[in-house]
Amino acid sequence: MNLDETDYKILAALQEDGSLTNRQLALKVHLSPTPVFERVKKLEQEGFIKKYVAVLDVEKLDCAFMAICNIKLKQHSYENATKFMEAVQDMDEVGECYNVSGDYDFTMKVYVQSMKEYQQFVMKILGDLDCIGGLSSSFIMGVVKNSYKVPIRKNR
Repeated sequence: MNLDETDYKILAALQEDGSLTNRQLALKVHLSPTPVFERVKKLEQEGFIKKYVAVLDVEKLDCAFMAICNIKLKQHSYENATKFMEAVQDMDEVGECYNVSGDYDFTMKVYVQSMKEYQQFVMKILGDLDCIGGLSSSFIMGVVKNSYKVPIRKNR
């Protein structure tokens, strides 16, 4: 699918506010509602829009203790990597997990209530995974920028 200027405007507007009604979105991109609706459906079908979510306040939900947890596998093997990646899917504390290059194999962003809860997460949940060879933690002291926006580049 080749995107045009209007598609990019739709994507930018929905990134800013995914709760826009079709009518509101049409006003923002200067089209009538029916073509905008059709374009959004096509963008969804083609996978440009994966899903719509609400961004929640971690402090109000009492899970503002955030840690970056770097994981090193015991051994680089398909079995160990798969075991770890499957286990992460069931860890509610993990908001993001990336397979990375460098000194570690995976980097996770973990949301918990306190240092004590993080300690329990490391000891009880991660500690039960025999595929992990080591980990390193950094604690987030303050959020400088937290954006879910993807740069929209035209003329690819």
